Amino acid sequence: MPIEVSNIAQLGSLEFLARQIVEGFITGLHKSPFHGFSVEFAEHRLYNTGEPTKNIDWKLYARTEKLFVKRYEEETNLRCQIVIDKSSSMYFPVRNKLDFNNINKLWFSVYSSASLIEMMRRQRDAVGLSTFDKDIALHTPAKLSRVHLNMIYNELEKLMLPYEKKDMCQTDTVQCLHKIAEMTHKRSLVIIFSDMFDNLDNSKEMFAALEHLRYNKHEVILFHVFDSLLEEKLEYENRPHRFVDLETGETLKLNPVEIKEKYETIMLAKKEELLRHCYQYQIDYVEADINRSYNQILTSYLIKRSKIS
Repeated sequence: MPIEVSNIAQLGSLEFLARQIVEGFITGLHKSPFHGFSVEFAEHRLYNTGEPTKNIDWKLYARTEKLFVKRYEEETNLRCQIVIDKSSSMYFPVRNKLDFNNINKLWFSVYSSASLIEMMRRQRDAVGLSTFDKDIALHTPAKLSRVHLNMIYNELEKLMLPYEKKDMCQTDTVQCLHKIAEMTHKRSLVIIFSDMFDNLDNSKEMFAALEHLRYNKHEVILFHVFDSLLEEKLEYENRPHRFVDLETGETLKLNPVEIKEKYETIMLAKKEELLRHCYQYQIDYVEADINRSYNQILTSYLIKRSKIS
């Protein structure tokens, strides 16, 4: 992880944490190759009454007696809709205490989303938030105002609670993505965080939902959130384990070493199928391994943004 912190309570807010992540990411860039990321001067435009005066070019005013504002490259706006799967399976691995260095899939998605929002704020991109499990829990239109961003950060912080068995909730990713495609009226960059564990036996329905977003002219980045060690490679001790389905409560007792080879083959095939489909429909697929840095998330966003700005 890019910075060493323990929890949001110590930091004061999720927004503050996001700023630290983004600052660290920007510091790591020698020279940004992404259009719109720099804050270099681009041109002048006439000052509009009521705007902040900090960017007025007073030297130009002295020569022309007219108010002009310096316009920067980062003022090119983009609409982004962040979509987070908050079903019970996203709480894997189950953590009893919020810890930045020991997180689950949902917390990784929240931290990543907060970092993206901070990046969007700096580039003056409008952002909306959608969350879902078996139905749409929240859907806000993309806006840029400070009040709107504060509301989104508050909603994200609500997702940082520990897993509770009594709140067990299944997923209907397919129907929720169809609804989001219809609810997001203006062409947007739709950024999805999900473990994609829904409809594993009927992938055609999932692909149809992703196609719906592209059919409605949205650009799409799918961040496939997973734990590569535990969910993909089945790296457990060589002894019997009791596995619990976080969405249904069903249990299974087995020694994972005995099925490891076959399991890895199946998971790899599922991932490759998803990757092929995303490539076919021009959906950006990103492996969002929770054991890795958030830099992959921010870099993928900047690359996509540079292509559609």
